[in-house]
Amino acid sequence: MGLLRRSKKSDEAVPAEALDQQPDQIVDRQSDRSHGPFDAAEEEIPTGDNKRLNLGSVSIPMPPSGQVQVEMGQGGAVQGVHVATPHGRITVSAYAAPKSSGQWLTVSGELAKSLQTDGATVTTEEGPWGAEVLASTDKADIRFIGVDGPRWMIRLVAAGPAGKASHDGELSVMARDVLRGTIVDRGDSPLPVRTPLPITLPKALHEQLIAMQQQQQAAAARKAAQSGDVQQDPPQQDPPQQNPPQPPIQQ
Repeated sequence: MGLLRRSKKSDEAVPAEALDQQPDQIVDRQSDRSHGPFDAAEEEIPTGDNKRLNLGSVSIPMPPSGQVQVEMGQGGAVQGVHVATPHGRITVSAYAAPKSSGQWLTVSGELAKSLQTDGATVTTEEGPWGAEVLASTDKADIRFIGVDGPRWMIRLVAAGPAGKASHDGELSVMARDVLRGTIVDRGDSPLPVRTPLPITLPKALHEQLIAMQQQQQAAAARKAAQSGDVQQDPPQQDPPQQNPPQPPIQQ
């Protein structure tokens, strides 16, 4: 099990090579959630005035100028929902966890080692909820923040352009603000540890997504039909009339 050494100062980075060294300095503590993120069953949940994105298992406050991006997998299933901002992209995911805390401590250690194996420069940093994992590549700076809750663990990924102060700039501040306002609805169903909690798109967003997919399919069908007509129709015949493309749906 990979464990993270806690740094003494909030701005002190710890090399990934030190993750399994000096076990006397390892701290496994319950995350302080007095200022968020919150569990849906808690009595007082400050929601603020921000517009929220409710995805069923997680409800997150939308940052200023944030735009929703939906990642679709094969078969039309939703793989992920991201919030694009002028400073980078923020992704919040929730997972099933045991009743005891400490899952993020384990996951973060494994994550740091995996990123380092893939060639990223990896450090850890003490944040408001404990250890945060920072990874830098030629293309991006990425910050991973995790919080343990009651039978759930939440992970936020903030990714911005490499060399644009993504680790210490506006993106990291915005990411922590989003995480503080996040509400997790774990549900009562028994789930294996680390199982992603299901995502449900809001009705309006789901309808927009379906309309966009239908529009793309229609455009592809028209293009294929037109290509076939050009190859098969005699030169003297006029090509069949095509329906004009519809304007893209604004999100």
